[in-house]
Amino acid sequence: MQWVRRFRDLTIGDVPLVGGKNASLGEMIRALSVKGVQIPDGYAVTAQAYRAFLQYNELDDRIRTILQELDPKNVDDLLTRTGQVRHLILSGDFPEDMRAEILTYYHDLGLAYNMSNPDVAVRSSATAEDLPTASFAGQQETYLNVRGESMLLESVKKCFASLFTPRATSYRVDMGFDHFEVGLSVGIQKMIRSDLAASGVIFTLDTETGFRDVVFVTSAYGLGENVVQGRVAPDEFYVFKPTLAQGYRPLILRRLGTKELRMIYDESGSKLVKNVSVSAEDRARFSVSDEDVLTLAKWALLIEEHYTQER
Repeated sequence: MQWVRRFRDLTIGDVPLVGGKNASLGEMIRALSVKGVQIPDGYAVTAQAYRAFLQYNELDDRIRTILQELDPKNVDDLLTRTGQVRHLILSGDFPEDMRAEILTYYHDLGLAYNMSNPDVAVRSSATAEDLPTASFAGQQETYLNVRGESMLLESVKKCFASLFTPRATSYRVDMGFDHFEVGLSVGIQKMIRSDLAASGVIFTLDTETGFRDVVFVTSAYGLGENVVQGRVAPDEFYVFKPTLAQGYRPLILRRLGTKELRMIYDESGSKLVKNVSVSAEDRARFSVSDEDVLTLAKWALLIEEHYTQER
């Protein structure tokens, strides 16, 4: 059994195997790297591996028993039962062949980047993230700046366990999903040192009005988690799509954000990452250059065009 798949071997058709996030990463690497879109390499621990992990540790029936009488409206009951399930998963062991395969691919990734213990992001990717009647995206955990074998394996287990957070568990009950109907894959991807620069989120429309002729770029100093979680007010940029496609430089609006925090690697402490304050001087200037914004907007158009054609 193959428990791991490289991103470059995946397509959008592999959602049942590796979840929406990992399948999309594979699709973009496979189809868009040749067009200049730069995406860090990585691999996915499959949803089959998650289910095999539960079976190997004989957890299926124990989890069903714990959740059988769950009252999702009773907060104390929800916290207690989901905590018990997560404890069971975190206490489990990997089958030896699964453990070896996860670590082999990790070391292969290190060789590709000339690093012995590469810093990776470990991200959950549910097999039912975006459905017409339900959305599971964002309910599971992500771990940044994970390094070394033991930290990697522990982070994979934490992702498995995050399928049973109170929020994720109660949502499945409310939406009528069996807890074992949703599988979990884990993406392991080389990190970019954006803690030394900036990162953010791109949308191929205006998120407030739905206007589709702009690329909306947000950016702040450090790792992107602060932008994703809404902890900072990022810089904002609007690029006009029609003239960008014609070769112009149509950056039509810049809006300076306050960017009070910067998430960086915790190199000397006990945490994986930490937030530090941004100086007044850095807050008073944009976190990315106009050239970077235009490059990102061009990549966004390539991604949008590809997925439009796929539909």
